[in-house]
Amino acid sequence: MTGIANNSQMLSGAAIPPLFAQLAAFLQKYRAYWQLPPMTCQQLPWHAALHDVLIRLNLAELAAIDQSPQLQQQYFGAFFPELASLPSFWLAAPAKTDMAAAPFWLTNGIHGRKLAQIQQFCQFTPVSHLPVLEWCAGKGHLGRLYAAASARQVTSVEWQPALCEEGQQLATRFQLPQQFVQADVFSAAAQKLVQPEQQVLALHACGQLHLRLLALATQAGTAALQLAPCCYHLIPDEHYQPISLQAQQTNLALSRQDLKLAVQGQVTGGERIARLRQTEVTWRLAYDELQQRVTGLRQYQPLPSLAKHWFSGTFADFISHAAALQQLQLPKPLDYTELLAAGAERYLLLQRIDAIRHLFRRPLELYLVLDRAMFLQEQGYQVQLFAFCDYSLTPRNLCLQAKKLHANN
Repeated sequence: MTGIANNSQMLSGAAIPPLFAQLAAFLQKYRAYWQLPPMTCQQLPWHAALHDVLIRLNLAELAAIDQSPQLQQQYFGAFFPELASLPSFWLAAPAKTDMAAAPFWLTNGIHGRKLAQIQQFCQFTPVSHLPVLEWCAGKGHLGRLYAAASARQVTSVEWQPALCEEGQQLATRFQLPQQFVQADVFSAAAQKLVQPEQQVLALHACGQLHLRLLALATQAGTAALQLAPCCYHLIPDEHYQPISLQAQQTNLALSRQDLKLAVQGQVTGGERIARLRQTEVTWRLAYDELQQRVTGLRQYQPLPSLAKHWFSGTFADFISHAAALQQLQLPKPLDYTELLAAGAERYLLLQRIDAIRHLFRRPLELYLVLDRAMFLQEQGYQVQLFAFCDYSLTPRNLCLQAKKLHANN
């Protein structure tokens, strides 16, 4: 598999459609390895040779492999040789001159990682005289820092009134040219905010929210756009609807569940969060083992989202609560120790399956981002794709930068 070289840090122009085609072929060829619901598996679903490699790996080794492309290649490269030639430009940001540090009073209340992401994102924003529209602004942290650094007019659109009010208070206090507009981005009022002579910024706008922006910006002929997509699975339809003509011609049918794979990379949280996540999944699997035994139906029945305190208490309390939610009559007596052991065994199986599925999460994300890039190209935009920050800062580090051809900016 060819395409952009591994040491390249930016993708643009004519290189985008061929790479998309190669990724589509790669994902199609190996779809049996990633397009499956892992929680439903009772055993490793693949061939003996891969089984023999996975069965030797413990939880610590699997966790290390999950965070290392080098280890992924070492253990699984022979099974998926195309992995070696996939682009790796998403791992580190291109070199860029550091911006002057924003004064502490301006950044107060923006947590470390978020502040670093905003600063990195701003570094790659082209200098322009155009007014700025900040899409899905929240409290307008991005817009506030950018307005302070550039002295340009920023309009921040956000649907939650409380966030608009807080953001506007900060902008007023610091005498910044930032104005908030409270609006649902799917409304006609929001549509009117997207103008031709404008530069739009969107940092981690989720799913349908950034797809809405792309539709409105291309319809209006907006001069410039800089977007870091996020949460591709947050869409209204059960299946993903490609937006570029080339993607629409592929047969890679993606469900919302499939799209979640693209955002499963984790680089934050620390050991405590990791332990809590392991406890939650293990207990959920233990309960599923119980409900299958009681009902006689060997079929995974997911529980709804639960408050985190259920996984900090006792296992017995969790089981009772889960059974009540699904109206399951618990057998008596119940061997909680044996049940926990069964959950731990299924958790290990899940991690072994995910060790393979996660080989495809970044190719799948790149496939989705390139669909957006090709759509912009089809609408008359010059497009660049790059990592605006290192993967270690946020896994959602891919940035689309688009300039309307023949636009005056």
